[in-house]
Amino acid sequence: MQALKAKGASVIGLDLTETDSAADYLGLRADVTDPEALKQVIAQGVERFGGIDMVIPSAGVFTGNTPIAELDQRTWRRTMAVNTDAIAELFTQVHPFLKLAPNGGRVVVIASKNVPAPGPGAAAYSASKAAVTQLARVAALEWAADGIRVNTVHPDAVFDTGLWTKDLLEQRAAHYGVPIDEYKRRNLLKAEVTSAGVGRLVAEMCSATFGCTTGAQIPVDGGNERVI
Repeated sequence: MQALKAKGASVIGLDLTETDSAADYLGLRADVTDPEALKQVIAQGVERFGGIDMVIPSAGVFTGNTPIAELDQRTWRRTMAVNTDAIAELFTQVHPFLKLAPNGGRVVVIASKNVPAPGPGAAAYSASKAAVTQLARVAALEWAADGIRVNTVHPDAVFDTGLWTKDLLEQRAAHYGVPIDEYKRRNLLKAEVTSAGVGRLVAEMCSATFGCTTGAQIPVDGGNERVI
């Protein structure tokens, strides 16, 4: 959000809890798995700012490390509902507005390193992120004629987000037998990936710099041998 605002964008933010609004920000409460709720908040956003030029779907849940042999359908369906189905519904509802964007519509999907390099215990999360990546690729094909570009970023190990609790971070660091700070930098560049860094890339991908790019998948992971 901050990176988009820094480039002059007015932002509509959706969350399960309503956030404080400002002149260039409208924070709205919505369950993204509810099509009617999406319809209402989109209408509020359009009424406030006059349209929708950019969409950055980033809602996601990670249900913990669960082997496929122990995976229950409730967990599977909830993960798919938030990480994939809700974005498919969002795409359907925002397309008419993106098509009218004066400088062309722009979509950047927040997917995951788990798409090119999945790991054990994350079947539901990995499959849902792979599905939404495929959805974005198809949207790039279908929407190019409307002047809408659709790209995807694959972050990894962004520990300053709601997906990572203190307990989970401690558990994973212990699993690898390393201190937490070292675990946070377990990539080729030994860099700590932050939500702010991901946000800066997303904002740039919505700019003219990426004006000739659609259907791309860009890693934000500090370098991962399995991805490379």
